[in-house]
Amino acid sequence: MIERLKELRVEAVAAFEGASSASELEEARVRYLGRKSELNQASRGLGKLPEDERRAAGRAVNEIKQELSALLEAAAERLAGGAGGGAGEPDLTLPGRLPWVGRKHPITRTLERLETIFATLGFEVATGPHIEDDFHNFEALNIPADHPARDMHDTFYIEGDKLLRTHTSPVQIRTMQSRKPPIRIIAPGRVYRNETPDASHGSEFYQLEGLYIDKGVRFGELMGVLQKFLGELYGQEVVVRFRPGFFPFTEPSTEVDIECRICRGEGCGVCKNTGWVELLGAGMVDPRVFEAVGYDPDVYTGYAFGLGIDRIAMMMSGVSDIRLYHENDLRFLRQV
Repeated sequence: MIERLKELRVEAVAAFEGASSASELEEARVRYLGRKSELNQASRGLGKLPEDERRAAGRAVNEIKQELSALLEAAAERLAGGAGGGAGEPDLTLPGRLPWVGRKHPITRTLERLETIFATLGFEVATGPHIEDDFHNFEALNIPADHPARDMHDTFYIEGDKLLRTHTSPVQIRTMQSRKPPIRIIAPGRVYRNETPDASHGSEFYQLEGLYIDKGVRFGELMGVLQKFLGELYGQEVVVRFRPGFFPFTEPSTEVDIECRICRGEGCGVCKNTGWVELLGAGMVDPRVFEAVGYDPDVYTGYAFGLGIDRIAMMMSGVSDIRLYHENDLRFLRQV
Protein backbone atom coordinates (compact mmCIF):
# COMPACT_ATOMS: atom_id res chain seq x y z
CA MET A 1 0.00 0.00 0.00
CA ILE A 2 2.86 2.42 0.80
CA GLU A 3 4.22 2.11 -2.75
CA ARG A 4 0.79 2.71 -4.26
CA LEU A 5 0.32 5.77 -2.03
CA LYS A 6 3.61 7.18 -3.29
CA GLU A 7 2.49 6.65 -6.90
CA LEU A 8 -0.87 8.22 -6.12
CA ARG A 9 0.82 11.27 -4.61
CA VAL A 10 2.97 11.81 -7.72
CA GLU A 11 -0.11 11.55 -9.98
CA ALA A 12 -2.14 13.94 -7.82
CA VAL A 13 0.63 16.56 -7.55
CA ALA A 14 0.99 16.56 -11.33
CA ALA A 15 -2.77 16.90 -11.79
CA PHE A 16 -3.14 19.83 -9.37
CA GLU A 17 -0.08 21.71 -10.60
CA GLY A 18 -0.98 21.08 -14.24
CA ALA A 19 -4.64 22.15 -14.01
CA SER A 20 -5.23 25.03 -16.43
CA SER A 21 -8.90 25.72 -15.64
CA ALA A 22 -11.34 25.54 -12.76
CA SER A 23 -13.08 22.55 -14.34
CA GLU A 24 -9.80 20.62 -14.61
CA LEU A 25 -8.98 21.46 -11.00
CA GLU A 26 -12.40 20.27 -9.84
CA GLU A 27 -11.98 17.04 -11.80
CA ALA A 28 -8.61 16.47 -10.11
CA ARG A 29 -10.10 17.24 -6.69
CA VAL A 30 -12.88 14.69 -7.10
CA ARG A 31 -10.47 12.08 -8.45
CA TYR A 32 -7.83 12.38 -5.71
CA LEU A 33 -9.63 13.88 -2.70
CA GLY A 34 -13.28 13.01 -3.30
CA ARG A 35 -15.27 10.70 -1.06
CA LYS A 36 -14.91 7.83 -3.55
CA SER A 37 -11.27 8.55 -4.37
CA GLU A 38 -8.62 5.86 -4.15
CA LEU A 39 -7.00 7.78 -1.28
CA ASN A 40 -10.16 7.69 0.84
CA GLN A 41 -10.67 4.03 0.00
CA ALA A 42 -7.13 3.38 1.21
CA SER A 43 -7.95 5.21 4.46
CA ARG A 44 -11.01 3.01 5.01
CA GLY A 45 -8.97 -0.11 4.34
CA LEU A 46 -6.29 0.56 6.94
CA GLY A 47 -7.98 -1.73 9.43
CA LYS A 48 -7.39 -4.73 7.21
CA LEU A 49 -3.60 -4.28 7.17
CA PRO A 50 -1.22 -6.17 9.47
CA GLU A 51 -0.48 -4.27 12.65
CA ASP A 52 3.14 -3.57 11.69
CA GLU A 53 2.05 -1.91 8.43
CA ARG A 54 -1.06 -0.12 9.68
CA ARG A 55 0.58 2.77 11.53
CA ALA A 56 2.99 3.67 8.70
CA ALA A 57 0.19 3.49 6.13
CA GLY A 58 -2.11 5.64 8.27
CA ARG A 59 0.60 8.27 8.69
CA ALA A 60 1.27 8.27 4.93
CA VAL A 61 -2.44 8.69 4.11
CA ASN A 62 -2.77 11.69 6.46
CA GLU A 63 0.41 13.35 5.14
CA ILE A 64 -0.71 12.96 1.53
CA LYS A 65 -4.19 14.33 2.31
CA GLN A 66 -2.69 17.41 3.97
CA GLU A 67 -0.22 17.99 1.12
CA LEU A 68 -2.89 17.62 -1.57
CA SER A 69 -5.31 19.92 0.27
CA ALA A 70 -2.62 22.61 0.37
CA LEU A 71 -1.87 22.09 -3.34
CA LEU A 72 -5.58 22.36 -4.11
CA GLU A 73 -5.82 25.74 -2.38
CA ALA A 74 -2.66 26.98 -4.10
CA ALA A 75 -3.94 25.88 -7.51
CA ALA A 76 -7.30 27.58 -6.89
CA GLU A 77 -5.53 30.85 -6.02
CA ARG A 78 -3.28 30.52 -9.07
CA LEU A 79 -6.21 30.05 -11.43
CA ALA A 80 -8.20 32.86 -9.82
CA GLY A 81 -5.28 35.27 -10.14
CA GLY A 82 -4.84 34.50 -13.84
CA ALA A 83 -8.49 34.91 -14.85
CA GLY A 84 -8.90 37.59 -17.50
CA GLY A 85 -11.98 39.76 -18.13
CA GLY A 86 -11.78 39.90 -21.92
CA ALA A 87 -9.66 39.32 -25.01
CA GLY A 88 -5.92 39.84 -24.88
CA GLU A 89 -3.86 40.44 -21.74
CA PRO A 90 -5.72 40.62 -18.42
CA ASP A 91 -6.19 44.06 -16.87
CA LEU A 92 -4.03 43.84 -13.75
CA THR A 93 -5.59 47.04 -12.35
CA LEU A 94 -8.95 45.32 -11.83
CA PRO A 95 -9.69 43.90 -8.38
CA GLY A 96 -9.29 40.14 -8.15
CA ARG A 97 -12.30 37.83 -7.99
CA LEU A 98 -11.56 34.69 -6.03
CA PRO A 99 -13.98 31.79 -6.51
CA TRP A 100 -15.44 30.32 -3.36
CA VAL A 101 -14.04 26.84 -2.90
CA GLY A 102 -16.28 24.53 -0.92
CA ARG A 103 -15.08 22.09 1.70
CA LYS A 104 -16.41 19.14 3.61
CA HIS A 105 -19.05 19.55 6.29
CA PRO A 106 -17.55 19.54 9.81
CA ILE A 107 -19.52 16.38 10.67
CA THR A 108 -18.00 14.63 7.64
CA ARG A 109 -14.50 15.78 8.58
CA THR A 110 -15.00 14.55 12.15
CA LEU A 111 -16.27 11.18 10.90
CA GLU A 112 -13.25 10.71 8.65
CA ARG A 113 -10.91 11.51 11.54
CA LEU A 114 -12.67 8.96 13.77
CA GLU A 115 -12.45 6.32 11.05
CA THR A 116 -8.72 6.97 10.66
CA ILE A 117 -8.07 6.65 14.41
CA PHE A 118 -10.04 3.42 14.73
CA ALA A 119 -8.39 2.03 11.60
CA THR A 120 -5.02 2.32 13.32
CA LEU A 121 -6.54 0.32 16.20
CA GLY A 122 -7.53 -2.50 13.84
CA PHE A 123 -11.22 -1.69 13.24
CA GLU A 124 -12.87 -1.84 9.79
CA VAL A 125 -15.93 0.16 8.67
CA ALA A 126 -19.31 -1.59 8.34
CA THR A 127 -22.57 -0.03 7.09
CA GLY A 128 -26.25 -0.94 7.02
CA PRO A 129 -29.73 0.35 6.05
CA HIS A 130 -31.37 3.38 7.66
CA ILE A 131 -34.83 1.75 7.50
CA GLU A 132 -34.74 -1.20 9.86
CA ASP A 133 -37.09 -3.82 11.25
CA ASP A 134 -38.03 -4.37 14.88
CA PHE A 135 -35.87 -7.48 15.25
CA HIS A 136 -32.56 -5.88 14.23
CA ASN A 137 -33.21 -2.55 15.97
CA PHE A 138 -34.69 -3.89 19.22
CA GLU A 139 -35.39 -7.60 19.72
CA ALA A 140 -31.91 -8.93 18.85
CA LEU A 141 -30.41 -6.30 21.15
CA ASN A 142 -32.30 -7.56 24.21
CA ILE A 143 -34.97 -4.82 23.98
CA PRO A 144 -38.32 -6.66 23.81
CA ALA A 145 -41.57 -4.82 23.11
CA ASP A 146 -42.36 -4.26 26.81
CA HIS A 147 -38.85 -3.15 27.79
CA PRO A 148 -38.68 0.37 29.33
CA ALA A 149 -35.52 1.11 27.30
CA ARG A 150 -37.76 1.60 24.27
CA ASP A 151 -38.90 4.88 25.80
CA MET A 152 -35.34 6.18 25.33
CA HIS A 153 -35.42 4.99 21.70
CA ASP A 154 -38.76 6.52 20.66
CA THR A 155 -38.43 6.70 16.90
CA PHE A 156 -40.36 7.21 13.67
CA TYR A 157 -42.33 4.19 12.47
CA ILE A 158 -43.12 3.70 8.80
CA GLU A 159 -45.48 0.71 8.54
CA GLY A 160 -45.71 -2.65 10.22
CA ASP A 161 -42.42 -3.33 11.99
CA LYS A 162 -40.45 -0.94 9.74
CA LEU A 163 -38.85 2.05 11.43
CA LEU A 164 -36.01 4.54 11.18
CA ARG A 165 -33.08 3.11 13.11
CA THR A 166 -32.46 4.66 16.52
CA HIS A 167 -28.79 3.63 16.63
CA THR A 168 -26.28 1.86 14.39
CA SER A 169 -26.38 -1.27 16.57
CA PRO A 170 -28.43 -3.09 13.87
CA VAL A 171 -25.27 -3.02 11.75
CA GLN A 172 -23.54 -5.02 14.50
CA ILE A 173 -26.38 -7.59 14.46
CA ARG A 174 -26.27 -7.92 10.67
CA THR A 175 -22.48 -8.29 10.73
CA MET A 176 -22.64 -11.02 13.38
CA GLN A 177 -25.33 -12.84 11.41
CA SER A 178 -23.17 -12.86 8.28
CA ARG A 179 -19.75 -13.60 9.81
CA LYS A 180 -18.06 -15.62 12.49
CA PRO A 181 -15.63 -14.17 15.08
CA PRO A 182 -13.19 -12.59 15.36
CA ILE A 183 -15.05 -9.39 14.47
CA ARG A 184 -13.64 -5.88 14.96
CA ILE A 185 -15.81 -3.21 13.30
CA ILE A 186 -17.05 0.35 13.64
CA ALA A 187 -20.49 1.28 12.30
CA PRO A 188 -20.88 5.02 11.59
CA GLY A 189 -24.05 6.61 10.20
CA ARG A 190 -27.15 8.74 10.63
CA VAL A 191 -29.75 7.74 13.23
CA TYR A 192 -33.19 9.06 14.21
CA ARG A 193 -35.09 9.57 17.46
CA ASN A 194 -38.27 11.42 18.40
CA GLU A 195 -36.59 13.98 20.64
CA THR A 196 -37.17 17.66 21.31
CA PRO A 197 -34.12 19.48 19.91
CA ASP A 198 -31.96 21.45 22.34
CA ALA A 199 -28.30 22.51 22.59
CA SER A 200 -27.07 18.92 22.88
CA HIS A 201 -29.87 16.78 21.34
CA GLY A 202 -31.56 16.43 17.98
CA SER A 203 -34.14 14.21 16.27
CA GLU A 204 -31.58 13.37 13.60
CA PHE A 205 -27.90 12.96 14.39
CA TYR A 206 -24.81 10.91 13.60
CA GLN A 207 -23.48 8.02 15.61
CA LEU A 208 -20.51 5.67 15.54
CA GLU A 209 -20.59 2.29 17.24
CA GLY A 210 -17.84 -0.24 17.70
CA LEU A 211 -17.83 -3.99 18.25
CA TYR A 212 -15.06 -6.45 19.05
CA ILE A 213 -15.80 -10.17 19.50
CA ASP A 214 -13.34 -13.00 20.00
CA LYS A 215 -12.38 -15.58 22.60
CA GLY A 216 -11.20 -14.14 25.91
CA VAL A 217 -12.07 -10.46 25.36
CA ARG A 218 -12.07 -8.58 28.66
CA PHE A 219 -13.45 -5.32 30.06
CA GLY A 220 -9.95 -3.95 30.63
CA GLU A 221 -9.30 -4.09 26.88
CA LEU A 222 -12.38 -1.95 26.29
CA MET A 223 -11.17 0.71 28.74
CA GLY A 224 -7.72 0.69 27.15
CA VAL A 225 -9.10 1.16 23.63
CA LEU A 226 -11.36 4.03 24.70
CA GLN A 227 -8.57 5.78 26.62
CA LYS A 228 -6.31 5.47 23.58
CA PHE A 229 -9.04 6.72 21.24
CA LEU A 230 -9.91 9.79 23.34
CA GLY A 231 -6.23 10.59 23.81
CA GLU A 232 -5.65 10.52 20.04
CA LEU A 233 -8.77 12.64 19.48
CA TYR A 234 -8.41 15.36 22.10
CA GLY A 235 -4.79 15.06 23.21
CA GLN A 236 -3.24 13.02 25.96
CA GLU A 237 -4.17 15.67 28.55
CA VAL A 238 -7.90 14.97 28.18
CA VAL A 239 -9.61 14.09 31.47
CA VAL A 240 -11.72 10.91 31.14
CA ARG A 241 -14.25 9.53 33.63
CA PHE A 242 -15.76 6.02 33.63
CA ARG A 243 -18.94 5.52 35.66
CA PRO A 244 -21.47 2.69 35.93
CA GLY A 245 -24.29 2.72 33.37
CA PHE A 246 -27.07 0.59 31.97
CA PHE A 247 -27.70 -0.60 28.41
CA PRO A 248 -29.94 -3.58 27.60
CA PHE A 249 -27.40 -5.03 25.17
CA THR A 250 -24.27 -4.85 27.39
CA GLU A 251 -23.49 -6.15 30.88
CA PRO A 252 -21.60 -4.76 32.70
CA SER A 253 -21.98 -1.29 31.17
CA THR A 254 -20.23 2.03 31.60
CA GLU A 255 -20.81 5.67 30.68
CA VAL A 256 -17.70 7.52 29.54
CA ASP A 257 -17.41 11.28 30.12
CA ILE A 258 -14.76 13.86 29.41
CA GLU A 259 -14.22 17.19 31.08
CA CYS A 260 -16.26 19.79 29.16
CA ARG A 261 -14.08 21.38 26.48
CA ILE A 262 -16.32 24.46 26.34
CA CYS A 263 -16.08 25.58 29.98
CA ARG A 264 -13.08 23.44 31.09
CA GLY A 265 -15.07 21.93 33.94
CA GLU A 266 -16.51 25.21 35.27
CA GLY A 267 -20.10 24.48 34.18
CA CYS A 268 -22.08 25.73 31.16
CA GLY A 269 -25.23 25.04 29.11
CA VAL A 270 -23.59 22.28 27.08
CA CYS A 271 -22.55 20.23 30.12
CA LYS A 272 -25.68 21.25 32.07
CA ASN A 273 -23.42 22.95 34.62
CA THR A 274 -21.82 19.66 35.69
CA GLY A 275 -18.39 20.25 34.12
CA TRP A 276 -18.65 16.88 32.32
CA VAL A 277 -19.97 15.85 28.91
CA GLU A 278 -21.17 12.32 28.28
CA LEU A 279 -19.46 11.18 25.08
CA LEU A 280 -20.21 7.50 24.81
CA GLY A 281 -21.62 4.38 26.38
CA ALA A 282 -19.94 0.99 26.37
CA GLY A 283 -19.86 -2.44 27.94
CA MET A 284 -19.44 -6.16 27.45
CA VAL A 285 -21.90 -7.69 24.97
CA ASP A 286 -24.83 -9.32 26.78
CA PRO A 287 -25.03 -13.12 26.32
CA ARG A 288 -28.63 -12.73 25.09
CA VAL A 289 -27.35 -10.77 22.10
CA PHE A 290 -24.98 -13.63 21.26
CA GLU A 291 -27.85 -16.09 21.50
CA ALA A 292 -29.99 -13.95 19.14
CA VAL A 293 -27.33 -14.20 16.39
CA GLY A 294 -26.38 -17.83 17.00
CA TYR A 295 -23.09 -17.32 18.88
CA ASP A 296 -22.20 -19.47 21.87
CA PRO A 297 -21.77 -17.10 24.88
CA ASP A 298 -19.71 -19.77 26.64
CA VAL A 299 -17.13 -19.57 23.84
CA TYR A 300 -17.10 -15.91 22.80
CA THR A 301 -17.00 -12.61 24.66
CA GLY A 302 -16.82 -9.09 23.32
CA TYR A 303 -17.34 -5.41 23.95
CA ALA A 304 -19.37 -2.71 22.22
CA PHE A 305 -19.40 1.08 22.42
CA GLY A 306 -21.31 3.95 20.86
CA LEU A 307 -20.73 7.68 20.57
CA GLY A 308 -22.39 10.71 19.01
CA ILE A 309 -20.31 12.19 16.18
CA ASP A 310 -22.10 15.55 16.50
CA ARG A 311 -21.04 15.86 20.14
CA ILE A 312 -17.47 14.90 19.27
CA ALA A 313 -17.45 17.70 16.67
CA MET A 314 -18.82 20.15 19.25
CA MET A 315 -16.10 19.35 21.76
CA MET A 316 -13.39 19.59 19.08
CA SER A 317 -14.52 22.98 17.74
CA GLY A 318 -15.90 24.61 20.88
CA VAL A 319 -19.41 24.88 19.41
CA SER A 320 -22.09 25.36 22.07
CA ASP A 321 -25.23 24.32 20.16
CA ILE A 322 -25.56 21.06 18.21
CA ARG A 323 -28.38 22.48 16.07
CA LEU A 324 -25.97 24.79 14.25
CA TYR A 325 -24.49 21.83 12.37
CA HIS A 326 -27.82 21.03 10.72
CA GLU A 327 -29.17 24.46 9.79
CA ASN A 328 -26.99 24.71 6.64
CA ASP A 329 -25.97 28.29 7.46
CA LEU A 330 -22.81 28.82 5.40
CA ARG A 331 -21.70 31.66 7.65
CA PHE A 332 -21.35 29.13 10.45
CA LEU A 333 -20.03 26.21 8.39
CA ARG A 334 -17.19 28.30 6.94
CA GLN A 335 -15.89 28.97 10.45
CA VAL A 336 -15.64 25.42 11.82
